[in-house]
Amino acid sequence: MKEVMLYTDGACRGNPGRGGWGAILVYGRFEKVMSGGERETTNNRMELTAAIEGLRALKEPCSVTLYSDSKYLVDAYSEGWIYGWEKKGFAKVKNPDLWVSMLELTRKHKVTFVWVKGHAGHEYNERCDRLACEFADSFLDGGETPL
Repeated sequence: MKEVMLYTDGACRGNPGRGGWGAILVYGRFEKVMSGGERETTNNRMELTAAIEGLRALKEPCSVTLYSDSKYLVDAYSEGWIYGWEKKGFAKVKNPDLWVSMLELTRKHKVTFVWVKGHAGHEYNERCDRLACEFADSFLDGGETPL
């Protein structure tokens, strides 16, 4: 099974507001850089979307170390919350569509979640943050111009 590193981040201009996500897959010396966003979204949606899109980009089952500065995402797995939410049909959880996608993908790939402190100089976290922010800023909103 291939071993891959996945670095992710999400950003939002307002919450809700213009949002973006960034993800970087690293396999050996190869990198795949991805980003996207939504005009009206939340920060948690962008954090989850970054992880989902990164995992979806893998063409075969892989062993993935996923680095995120989202405690919500990392703790959902490390604390086992997601399995309780699943048992309850995601009844009172925000973004159930994204959590269902995460479950499907983490059952396809062997994923280890690692929390990294955001805005603390971690090279890949900083790069993902820039990708997410640039995408969020690309949406014109109320006469603002993108950076």
